[in-house]
Amino acid sequence: MRGGQGAARAPVIQFTNCRILRGRALLREDLWVRGGSILDPEKLFFEERRVADEQRDCGGCILAPGFIDVQINGGFGVDFSQATEDVGSGVALVARRILPHGVTSFCPTLVTSPPEVYRKVLPQIPVKSGGPHGAGVLGVHLEGPFISREKRGAHPEAHLRSFEANAFQDLLAIYGGLDNVRIVTLAPELGRSHEVIRALTALGICVSLVADLGTAEEAVQSGATFITHLFNAMLPFHHRDPGIVGLLTSDRLPLGRHIFYGMIADGIHTNPAALRIAHRAHPEGLVLVTDAVPALGLGNGRHTLGQQEVEVDGLTAYVAGTNTLSGSIAPMDTCVRHFLQATGCSVESALEAASLHPAQLLGLEKHKGTLDFGADADFVVLDDSLHVRATYISGELVWQAEEARQ
Repeated sequence: MRGGQGAARAPVIQFTNCRILRGRALLREDLWVRGGSILDPEKLFFEERRVADEQRDCGGCILAPGFIDVQINGGFGVDFSQATEDVGSGVALVARRILPHGVTSFCPTLVTSPPEVYRKVLPQIPVKSGGPHGAGVLGVHLEGPFISREKRGAHPEAHLRSFEANAFQDLLAIYGGLDNVRIVTLAPELGRSHEVIRALTALGICVSLVADLGTAEEAVQSGATFITHLFNAMLPFHHRDPGIVGLLTSDRLPLGRHIFYGMIADGIHTNPAALRIAHRAHPEGLVLVTDAVPALGLGNGRHTLGQQEVEVDGLTAYVAGTNTLSGSIAPMDTCVRHFLQATGCSVESALEAASLHPAQLLGLEKHKGTLDFGADADFVVLDDSLHVRATYISGELVWQAEEARQ
């Protein structure tokens, strides 16, 4: 969050003729921004005796917090799980290309890979603020390699790992370090996983799960807070063994612990009925993720995802030569619109699933995912059909639709 004397001297911009998503409601209010932060206009008027230096008419559009994608494997030909010589330029390209989709922050995600890939790639993806150059990097999401073979989904079996006697040291040896890491997805049924969960949580790293219900409940007791793409790469729901889906309504969670779960609302990964069930069971925990693969934005053909080839056919990405789904090729704004249509939820709920909830998951809700006073001025301008008209980071216009420029 920005502040200080420099911010106080910065120009005040007033966004008018808009509906602001604030406090789970769309309010017909103006948005005031200065020095990269959201202003309280009453304090501006009565304490500083100031008015806006500039007014911008939003044409009746919706202003919502910028979208946050906590699971994106790449896009536009860039594969975050490939140990290229210049990983940073690939991350920068994706950061720039997701601005038209309203994404202002993201967690570059690496799928199960050999140790040498992590050791080369992770140091090249530092946490970075967003701006005209692209969306901000909040930290890396490591999905694997500590995943069970039974629930591996599209993860290559040859590179999966288990924990040995010195479990957390094993993890550090595989990754080479955790300096830039924000989320780790693992299977809590692996031996010694609970000491790993506790160690990661103590470092402020979010632990996400792919597991059965009983094991997941125990993992939450150890500090896990997230379920990686609910319904995908997990056993089917059964009334006597509901699987990790049952965690949404479990009565065995620590008092005050809030569970979040990712959903890929691309129209392919999850049936609309499943989206409705999950949303109605636990709406406050639903986090929309794209799980986008490097083929995002490229069309049909063969592309990579880490150590595997992915075949894209229409709207679907498969591990080449199989019928196993391998990530999505839908950008975040498409997922928001599909989620709204599939669930019949409110516009406010659909937007919060892509902004407030991921911010809460990462403990950033005072700065990101909100338009409350004092928060970072990262926001997206949308029309009534939730198509992106403009994207702002730190109060600065970083992308605008062509017709909006005229």
